[in-house]
Amino acid sequence: MTNNVFWHASQVDRQKRQKRNKHKSFVLWFTGLSGSGKSTLAYAIEHKLFQRGSSVVVLDGDNIRHGLCSDLGFSPQDRFENMRRVGEAAKLFVESGSIVLAAFVSPYLDDRERVRSRLPHGDFYEVYCECDLSVCESRDPKGLYERARKGEIDNFTGISAPYEEPIKPDMVVNSGTMTIEEEVELIFSGLEAKGLVSLAD
Repeated sequence: MTNNVFWHASQVDRQKRQKRNKHKSFVLWFTGLSGSGKSTLAYAIEHKLFQRGSSVVVLDGDNIRHGLCSDLGFSPQDRFENMRRVGEAAKLFVESGSIVLAAFVSPYLDDRERVRSRLPHGDFYEVYCECDLSVCESRDPKGLYERARKGEIDNFTGISAPYEEPIKPDMVVNSGTMTIEEEVELIFSGLEAKGLVSLAD
């Protein structure tokens, strides 16, 4: 960054936006193996929040790589940059008063913690979509595991690249055994317990 770049403060701050939206803004970060149900759960949560009148947006791993991160691959360095960009985008949405549902494999602990560190305390909540590799492979909606097993995809998480499980996630859903309805209910109960939403609304 050069010395000629300055931050411009808005006259409409986050608190004012949250007051108008009638809810807090925060990031709900879904992490897990490919096929563990991150995006499915994020979009189900989005739908329910939207129906309640919330300002909410999903940042989905595949969608982000179609535009903002279309120039990146899947090396550790590119994954780092992918997470950095997503983290900055999430922070902007939080400042705008929105709830951010970020669904990314995000396999490295350090990368996830770096995103957390860029947000004020209490704005980042990690949801671990726990699911056995065998279950994820049996789903394989995009045929990625099969291709990775054949050596057609390099640096594929769970096969030729590591996945570092969260140490102390804020919430855990076992997407291999739970229905999507059960997962949504569990997440909303967790959000209510943290004072982020009210189920009475």
